[in-house]
Parts: sequence; structure tokens; C-alpha cells
Amino acid sequence: MTLYGIKNCDTVRKARKWLEAEKIDYTFHDFREDGLSETTVAQLANIAGWETLFNKRSTSFRGLTDAEKTDICQDKAIALMVQYPTLVKRPVLVNDDKILIGFNVAEYQAWFA
Repeated sequence: MTLYGIKNCDTVRKARKWLEAEKIDYTFHDFREDGLSETTVAQLANIAGWETLFNKRSTSFRGLTDAEKTDICQDKAIALMVQYPTLVKRPVLVNDDKILIGFNVAEYQAWFA
């Protein structure tokens, strides 16, 4: 099981704290430190849907150029997320072909029930 995110993100911290409190073993992958490959982003997008994975409400999205913000399709979204990893909604918890995006205690409890 892998938790993707950025270690200084408050929501990622909450997810990590919850997983550790529940004694759930996971590997943490920091987008900034460990990077994010196009293959990984494409796999995540195929499982969750690129619209779910792509964070249009982020500061990073607001900082994009108008050309980058227009006509976003899956391929363009994946390329942007690889170039700007903070465009990925986080945290992203992956276990085989199951994925949870964001952190919600009830969703995490149901996932591990």
C-alpha cells in the first residue's frame, strides 16, 4: 500500500497520523522528494479518473498560464501533473487497483473495515 502526497500538506499529515494510529503498514511517496513519473500519474488517473485526481482548486492551478488552463483533457492533465505535482489532489492512497483520494476518516475506516 502506498500513500502519495507531500509531507508538509496538512491533509497528508492527517492521513499519515490516522494510518499510524491504526497500525496500518504503508509506504509514503513524497511527490516533491521522490518525483512523479508519467507512468504513475497515468495509472492513478486510469483507476480514479483524471478529473478526480486533477486539483483545479489548488494554488498551483491558479498559477498556471491561461493556455495551460484551457482545453484540459486526460493527456494534458497528466502532463501538467507530472510537471507540477502539486496539481495532484492529495493524499492518494493506493492498494493494488483500489484508490482513495483525499482524506476522510469515515472513508478510511470503511476502506479498512
